[in-house]
Order: sequence, then structure tokens, then C-alpha cells
Amino acid sequence: MLTRLGWDVGADDVGRPVRASHPGGRVAVFVGDLVDRGPDTPGVLRLVMGMCDAGDALCVMGNHDWKLARALGGADVTVRHGLAESLEQIGAVAEGRRVAPDGRAHPAEPDFPERVRGFLRALPIHLVLAGGDLVVVHAGLKEEFHGRASREVRAFALYGDVGGRAPDGMPIRREWERNYSGAARVVYGHWPVTRAEWVNNTMCLDTGCVFGGTLTALRYPELDVVGVPARDRWWEPSRPPREPAL
Repeated sequence: MLTRLGWDVGADDVGRPVRASHPGGRVAVFVGDLVDRGPDTPGVLRLVMGMCDAGDALCVMGNHDWKLARALGGADVTVRHGLAESLEQIGAVAEGRRVAPDGRAHPAEPDFPERVRGFLRALPIHLVLAGGDLVVVHAGLKEEFHGRASREVRAFALYGDVGGRAPDGMPIRREWERNYSGAARVVYGHWPVTRAEWVNNTMCLDTGCVFGGTLTALRYPELDVVGVPARDRWWEPSRPPREPAL
């Protein structure tokens, strides 16, 4: 995706992408959930951490990111939905058990888990950008919560507007975007959709890449939607992607 968008991606001495910059000075903004379910959570983290450290990217916290940070800090959390795989992969980095594509062993990075934990814990819950015209958040945010911080705002930002549980145990999503009338564009993820499209000045960019769908980006301020197909199907979805609210 970064290459498709014109970014120059740089690697370390064992071929791992660790930085990316745009010749036009653009900044990438990630909507969270960098971790779990994929084959290389450490690789995603290493690249995004490097980009953020260099000022080439911003990122908001996702619910999976928050849970991983808590687990790395020793909290008693339920290990499911890909968390076990992330913890194993990060542990393998710390112990030097991962191998480069050319067969070379990666050097052990004992401090990697703590670096990841510090990075994830410091991520903002949402970002208000472009002079207030753009709000980036993981699971959505209604207008009265923009620029605010509270437990209620945090819960909405990380999990969306949920009300109870379905018979299968999954949260029931309330379509807050149907009633959104704010001037700021709200861009978010978390709830996979069949396609990214505007609904009352909001757009969900999660098009199910991990489930074999598409990775989607929005170029701002052009408002171009760019998608690249998933390389594989890494996880089976609990439910099919939803249609955007109309």
C-alpha cells in the first residue's frame, strides 16, 4: 500500500521494513489495530514505530493494541482473537527465534516487548487534524466527543457504539453514522465493511484485509480511496462484512 501511494520504504540490514517517507512530505495516519491475526505483527509494529518516530506517520490506538499493551505489562487479559499469536511472535523477536527470508537469523531484541508496550500505551485515542476538518479514530466517534477525553469517549473510540451482545456473543453495533451531521470528516476502522464509502461525512476504511479482503487507504485532502488486495486469508471472520449504512 505504501509503495502504491508513492512512499519510499527502507529496510534494515536483514531486510525488514523499518521506515517509510513520502517525497511530497505526506504523513501516513493509521487507524489502529496494528496487531493480532496476521503473520508478522512485529514487522508491522517495527515499521509503524519507525515511521512515527521519524515524524512520517501518526497512529491512533485500537482495541487490539490496547489489549496487547496490557498483556505485555503483565495484566490478566483473555487471550483470544489473535493475541496468542502476537505474544508468541513478539517473544520470538525478543529471543532471536525469527528468521529472515534469506535464512539468516534475526538478532535477539530483548527490549522489543517493552518498546512495543511503551509505543502502544502512548497512542492517542483519536486525532483531530486539518484544523478540525478531519477526525481519525479506531472505531468511530460522534461529534460531541471530538477533541474530548473521558472514559465514555475512550470506550466509543475503541469499540464504537455498542449495545448488548448477539446470540453468538458478538457485540451489537449501533449505526451512529446514520445520525452524524458534523462538519468534520470522521475516518475510522474496526467494523469491516464490504466497501469504503462516505456515509454522512464518515467513512469506515476496514475492508477486511486480514480476512482476505482489501487494504484500503484514503488520500486527504484529495479524498481518493485506494485499495490493494490481501495477499492471503489470515483469519476466518466471526461474521460477514457489513454493508455501509445508507
